[in-house]
Amino acid sequence: MELHEGGHDEQHTGAHWERLAPGVARCRLPGWDATAGAVAGTAGVLVVDAGGSPAEGAGVRRGAEGLFGLPVTHVALTHPHFDHVLGASAFPGAVVHGTTGDAEELCRDAVAYGVPAGAARDAAGRLPAARPVDGEREIGLGGGRRVRLVALGAAHSPDDLVVLVPGDPAVVFCGDLVEESGEPQAGPDASPGRWPAALDRLLELGGEDAVYVPGHGAVVDARFVREQRNALARRFGVS
Repeated sequence: MELHEGGHDEQHTGAHWERLAPGVARCRLPGWDATAGAVAGTAGVLVVDAGGSPAEGAGVRRGAEGLFGLPVTHVALTHPHFDHVLGASAFPGAVVHGTTGDAEELCRDAVAYGVPAGAARDAAGRLPAARPVDGEREIGLGGGRRVRLVALGAAHSPDDLVVLVPGDPAVVFCGDLVEESGEPQAGPDASPGRWPAALDRLLELGGEDAVYVPGHGAVVDARFVREQRNALARRFGVS
Protein backbone atom coordinates (compact mmCIF):
# COMPACT_ATOMS: atom_id res chain seq x y z
CA MET A 1 0.00 0.00 0.00
CA GLU A 2 2.80 2.48 -0.73
CA LEU A 3 1.67 6.00 -1.55
CA HIS A 4 3.28 7.87 -4.42
CA GLU A 5 1.15 11.00 -4.69
CA GLY A 6 2.71 14.33 -5.59
CA GLY A 7 6.02 12.82 -6.66
CA HIS A 8 6.86 11.86 -3.08
CA ASP A 9 9.06 8.93 -2.22
CA GLU A 10 10.40 7.51 1.02
CA GLN A 11 13.64 9.51 0.94
CA HIS A 12 11.78 12.50 2.41
CA THR A 13 11.15 10.72 5.72
CA GLY A 14 13.24 7.55 5.72
CA ALA A 15 9.96 5.63 5.76
CA HIS A 16 7.38 4.30 3.32
CA TRP A 17 3.94 5.93 3.31
CA GLU A 18 0.81 3.80 3.02
CA ARG A 19 -2.53 4.86 1.60
CA LEU A 20 -5.30 4.07 4.09
CA ALA A 21 -8.23 5.92 2.48
CA PRO A 22 -8.60 8.90 0.12
CA GLY A 23 -6.54 11.73 1.58
CA VAL A 24 -5.33 9.60 4.52
CA ALA A 25 -1.89 8.02 4.87
CA ARG A 26 0.59 6.87 7.45
CA CYS A 27 4.21 5.77 7.75
CA ARG A 28 6.14 3.59 10.17
CA LEU A 29 9.16 5.53 11.35
CA PRO A 30 12.58 3.90 11.73
CA GLY A 31 13.93 3.18 15.17
CA TRP A 32 10.96 2.52 17.43
CA ASP A 33 8.53 1.68 14.60
CA ALA A 34 6.22 4.48 15.73
CA THR A 35 3.42 5.52 13.40
CA ALA A 36 2.96 9.02 11.99
CA GLY A 37 -0.20 9.82 10.06
CA ALA A 38 -1.38 12.49 7.63
CA VAL A 39 -4.94 13.59 6.82
CA ALA A 40 -5.51 16.10 4.01
CA GLY A 41 -8.36 18.42 3.13
CA THR A 42 -8.20 21.17 0.54
CA ALA A 43 -6.72 23.79 2.87
CA GLY A 44 -4.15 21.87 4.86
CA VAL A 45 -2.91 18.66 6.43
CA LEU A 46 -3.28 17.31 9.96
CA VAL A 47 -0.35 15.17 11.10
CA VAL A 48 -0.89 12.50 13.73
CA ASP A 49 2.14 12.21 16.04
CA ALA A 50 5.45 13.91 15.43
CA GLY A 51 8.17 11.30 15.85
CA GLY A 52 10.90 11.04 18.45
CA SER A 53 13.18 13.95 17.50
CA PRO A 54 13.06 17.29 15.69
CA ALA A 55 14.87 15.70 12.73
CA GLU A 56 12.33 12.89 12.58
CA GLY A 57 9.49 15.40 12.86
CA ALA A 58 10.96 17.46 10.04
CA GLY A 59 11.01 14.35 7.87
CA VAL A 60 7.36 13.68 8.67
CA ARG A 61 6.45 17.27 7.80
CA ARG A 62 8.32 17.15 4.49
CA GLY A 63 6.74 13.82 3.67
CA ALA A 64 3.19 14.89 4.53
CA GLU A 65 3.50 18.15 2.60
CA GLY A 66 5.06 16.34 -0.33
CA LEU A 67 2.27 13.77 -0.39
CA PHE A 68 -0.53 16.28 -0.65
CA GLY A 69 1.05 19.54 -1.81
CA LEU A 70 -0.39 21.38 1.18
CA PRO A 71 1.06 22.79 4.41
CA VAL A 72 0.73 21.02 7.74
CA THR A 73 -1.73 23.19 9.67
CA HIS A 74 -2.47 20.89 12.63
CA VAL A 75 -0.63 18.25 14.66
CA ALA A 76 -2.49 15.81 16.94
CA LEU A 77 -0.41 14.05 19.60
CA THR A 78 -1.97 10.76 20.66
CA HIS A 79 -0.12 10.56 23.99
CA PRO A 80 2.81 12.18 25.80
CA HIS A 81 5.60 9.64 25.22
CA PHE A 82 8.90 10.73 23.73
CA ASP A 83 8.77 8.63 20.55
CA HIS A 84 5.50 10.36 19.57
CA VAL A 85 6.04 13.97 20.70
CA LEU A 86 9.70 15.02 20.67
CA GLY A 87 9.48 15.94 16.99
CA ALA A 88 6.69 18.46 17.55
CA SER A 89 8.97 21.50 17.24
CA ALA A 90 9.42 20.68 13.54
CA PHE A 91 5.94 22.02 12.67
CA PRO A 92 6.22 25.82 12.98
CA GLY A 93 2.91 27.57 12.53
CA ALA A 94 0.83 24.44 13.06
CA VAL A 95 -1.70 24.19 15.90
CA VAL A 96 -0.67 21.34 18.19
CA HIS A 97 -3.48 19.41 19.89
CA GLY A 98 -3.07 17.03 22.82
CA THR A 99 -0.43 17.02 25.53
CA THR A 100 3.35 16.90 25.36
CA GLY A 101 3.92 15.72 28.93
CA ASP A 102 6.67 16.57 31.39
CA ALA A 103 9.99 17.57 29.77
CA GLU A 104 12.14 15.85 32.41
CA GLU A 105 10.22 12.59 32.07
CA LEU A 106 10.44 12.74 28.29
CA CYS A 107 14.21 13.26 28.51
CA ARG A 108 14.68 10.44 30.98
CA ASP A 109 12.69 7.99 28.88
CA ALA A 110 14.40 9.03 25.65
CA VAL A 111 17.85 8.57 27.17
CA ALA A 112 16.83 5.17 28.53
CA TYR A 113 16.03 4.13 24.96
CA GLY A 114 19.37 5.31 23.61
CA VAL A 115 18.81 8.96 22.67
CA PRO A 116 21.89 11.06 23.55
CA ALA A 117 21.17 13.18 26.61
CA GLY A 118 21.97 16.48 24.91
CA ALA A 119 19.70 15.73 21.97
CA ALA A 120 16.89 14.70 24.30
CA ARG A 121 17.19 17.89 26.36
CA ASP A 122 17.28 20.03 23.22
CA ALA A 123 14.16 18.38 21.77
CA ALA A 124 12.23 18.67 25.03
CA GLY A 125 13.23 22.31 25.42
CA ARG A 126 11.90 23.13 21.96
CA LEU A 127 8.46 21.59 22.40
CA PRO A 128 5.66 23.98 21.38
CA ALA A 129 2.64 24.78 23.50
CA ALA A 130 -0.16 22.30 22.92
CA ARG A 131 -3.92 22.65 23.24
CA PRO A 132 -5.26 19.86 25.50
CA VAL A 133 -8.42 18.16 24.26
CA ASP A 134 -11.23 17.99 26.81
CA GLY A 135 -13.79 15.50 25.52
CA GLU A 136 -13.92 15.97 21.74
CA ARG A 137 -12.67 18.50 19.21
CA GLU A 138 -13.56 18.65 15.53
CA ILE A 139 -11.10 20.12 13.05
CA GLY A 140 -11.97 21.21 9.52
CA LEU A 141 -9.27 20.87 6.88
CA GLY A 142 -11.24 22.24 3.92
CA GLY A 143 -13.27 20.59 1.19
CA GLY A 144 -15.62 18.97 3.68
CA ARG A 145 -12.84 17.04 5.40
CA ARG A 146 -13.44 17.00 9.14
CA VAL A 147 -11.42 15.11 11.73
CA ARG A 148 -12.54 14.23 15.27
CA LEU A 149 -10.10 14.24 18.16
CA VAL A 150 -11.45 12.24 21.08
CA ALA A 151 -9.79 12.24 24.51
CA LEU A 152 -10.07 8.87 26.23
CA GLY A 153 -8.22 9.88 29.37
CA ALA A 154 -5.77 7.68 31.21
CA ALA A 155 -5.11 4.16 29.90
CA HIS A 156 -1.80 3.43 28.14
CA SER A 157 -0.65 6.88 29.24
CA PRO A 158 -2.04 9.69 31.40
CA ASP A 159 -3.64 11.35 28.35
CA ASP A 160 -4.66 9.09 25.48
CA LEU A 161 -6.14 10.77 22.42
CA VAL A 162 -7.53 9.05 19.33
CA VAL A 163 -8.01 10.58 15.90
CA LEU A 164 -11.10 9.54 13.94
CA VAL A 165 -11.27 10.27 10.22
CA PRO A 166 -14.80 9.62 8.93
CA GLY A 167 -15.06 8.09 5.48
CA ASP A 168 -15.43 4.85 3.59
CA PRO A 169 -13.60 3.32 5.25
CA ALA A 170 -13.27 5.32 8.44
CA VAL A 171 -9.72 5.44 9.80
CA VAL A 172 -8.91 5.48 13.51
CA PHE A 173 -5.42 6.48 14.67
CA CYS A 174 -5.17 4.68 18.00
CA GLY A 175 -1.82 5.74 19.39
CA ASP A 176 -0.36 3.12 21.71
CA LEU A 177 -3.77 2.05 22.98
CA VAL A 178 -3.27 -0.58 20.26
CA GLU A 179 0.04 -2.15 19.29
CA GLU A 180 0.58 -4.75 16.59
CA SER A 181 4.35 -5.23 16.43
CA GLY A 182 4.68 -6.25 20.07
CA GLU A 183 2.77 -6.70 23.30
CA PRO A 184 1.12 -3.46 24.51
CA GLN A 185 3.41 -1.70 26.97
CA ALA A 186 2.15 -0.61 30.37
CA GLY A 187 4.72 1.67 31.94
CA PRO A 188 4.57 3.35 35.34
CA ASP A 189 2.30 6.10 33.98
CA ALA A 190 -0.31 3.66 32.63
CA SER A 191 -3.75 3.06 34.15
CA PRO A 192 -4.23 -0.64 33.32
CA GLY A 193 -7.64 -0.88 34.95
CA ARG A 194 -9.02 1.67 32.49
CA TRP A 195 -7.38 0.33 29.35
CA PRO A 196 -10.02 -2.24 28.30
CA ALA A 197 -12.79 0.35 28.65
CA ALA A 198 -10.77 2.76 26.48
CA LEU A 199 -10.64 0.11 23.77
CA ASP A 200 -14.40 -0.44 24.09
CA ARG A 201 -14.83 3.26 23.37
CA LEU A 202 -12.36 3.06 20.51
CA LEU A 203 -14.40 0.29 18.88
CA GLU A 204 -17.58 2.25 19.43
CA LEU A 205 -16.07 5.24 17.66
CA GLY A 206 -14.71 3.34 14.68
CA GLY A 207 -17.17 0.51 14.21
CA GLU A 208 -16.65 -2.90 12.67
CA ASP A 209 -15.49 -1.74 9.24
CA ALA A 210 -12.93 0.90 10.21
CA VAL A 211 -9.20 0.75 9.57
CA TYR A 212 -7.41 0.86 12.94
CA VAL A 213 -3.88 2.26 12.96
CA PRO A 214 -1.76 1.16 15.95
CA GLY A 215 0.92 3.32 17.48
CA HIS A 216 3.42 0.63 16.47
CA GLY A 217 3.01 -2.03 13.82
CA ALA A 218 0.79 -2.93 10.90
CA VAL A 219 -2.74 -1.68 10.34
CA VAL A 220 -5.39 -3.90 11.98
CA ASP A 221 -9.14 -4.44 12.02
CA ALA A 222 -11.84 -4.36 14.69
CA ARG A 223 -11.39 -8.05 15.46
CA PHE A 224 -7.72 -7.50 16.33
CA VAL A 225 -8.59 -4.56 18.60
CA ARG A 226 -11.27 -6.61 20.36
CA GLU A 227 -8.89 -9.54 20.89
CA GLN A 228 -6.23 -7.22 22.27
CA ARG A 229 -8.83 -5.63 24.55
CA ASN A 230 -9.76 -9.04 25.95
CA ALA A 231 -6.11 -10.01 26.38
CA LEU A 232 -5.45 -6.81 28.34
CA ALA A 233 -8.51 -7.44 30.52
CA ARG A 234 -7.16 -10.91 31.38
CA ARG A 235 -3.65 -9.58 31.91
CA PHE A 236 -4.74 -6.88 34.32
CA GLY A 237 -7.63 -8.72 35.95
CA VAL A 238 -10.41 -6.38 34.88
CA SER A 239 -13.63 -6.97 32.99
